[in-house]
Amino acid sequence: MQTSARGALLSLSLSMLLASLGTSIANVGLPALAQVFDTSFHAVQWVVLAYLLAITTVIVSAGSLGDRLGRRRLLLSGLLLFALACGLCAAAPSLPWLVGARVLQGLGAAIMMAMTLGLVGDTVSKERTGRVMGLLGTMSAVGTAMGPSVGGLLLSLWGWRALFLVGLPLGLLAAALACRYLPVDRVDAAGSTGFGWRAAWEDAPLRAGLAMSALIAAVIMATFVVGPFYLSRGMGLDAAWMGLAMAVGPCVAAITGVPAGRLTDRFGSPRMTFAGLGLLCCGALLLSFANGLVAYLAALMILTTGYSLFQAANNTAVMSDVPTTRRGTVSGLLNLSRNLGLIIGASALGAVFAWATPDVTHATPQSVAYGLHTTFAVALGLILLAVAIRHKY
Repeated sequence: MQTSARGALLSLSLSMLLASLGTSIANVGLPALAQVFDTSFHAVQWVVLAYLLAITTVIVSAGSLGDRLGRRRLLLSGLLLFALACGLCAAAPSLPWLVGARVLQGLGAAIMMAMTLGLVGDTVSKERTGRVMGLLGTMSAVGTAMGPSVGGLLLSLWGWRALFLVGLPLGLLAAALACRYLPVDRVDAAGSTGFGWRAAWEDAPLRAGLAMSALIAAVIMATFVVGPFYLSRGMGLDAAWMGLAMAVGPCVAAITGVPAGRLTDRFGSPRMTFAGLGLLCCGALLLSFANGLVAYLAALMILTTGYSLFQAANNTAVMSDVPTTRRGTVSGLLNLSRNLGLIIGASALGAVFAWATPDVTHATPQSVAYGLHTTFAVALGLILLAVAIRHKY
């Protein structure tokens, strides 16, 4: 592979890694932020929600905007905005400032995610597109996996500001690589975003796939919102060990992603969707009774393996019959459904945990464990709803 192609892939990979890292790295700092700003769980969870809401707001339209303004140009803008927002997050003197900066960071991340996938066809030949898509999927999982572990280490060494400051130099590096190696824009003013919304509304199987994607993403997000409190308050782990424990699930997702795709190709999407949902049910059921670190991690591994199977099978089913000219729009809708699910997981399931554990700052380990069990009992209901949707369609 030529040096220019390697540099282009490195810039795209780093862009995807940073966008995913921004989703998970802040979660490990939620207990510390609640203490530093002397605020409630409901207030501090907006550090996570603001980022996700910003991504959700623009993820579908970012692709169309890139076609009009130029994908390379827009990616550079997104990377610079992301880097600037990281600096603003690190300098935040108050929680409202931090939440506002996270909105800007999420807008930059949304552009990065959309443009990274959109630039694949401009960067590599058609014969290598599948491999690069797989590479970017792996980078997304690796970024999510690195968030808790790297975040826990940064938190223990330099405090909560380091969680955000780390993205500043990396964002600038990705922008420099993109400016140097990505091909010059070929602007196309045509767009088909309207079709995507009509298709999602009129096509029942597509609607079902998007709905299941949102439900399962909500369950996965609950592990990142509730997990830090259970591991720190319930199990007594320090920040570094908590980060490592939280990284287990995403690491399993990164390892099982490619095998899950191969199983889907071999046995078909319907079977693997049900298999993934079955494992998800088992994992959520075990988490609703988990007592101790080993039981928690074992249940988390089962849950995440099920997520890998489900995601590979469901995405394949959604995208298989989409015409080439409309895949970008439907892909954007898949991203949107996933992000809506992440918001549901952070807000609704987070609210369940807060209801079951009212005073989380001073809660006993038994009270935090009860909150975990209650949250994943509700999450099990969401998975069963996804099973019912899959069975119907």
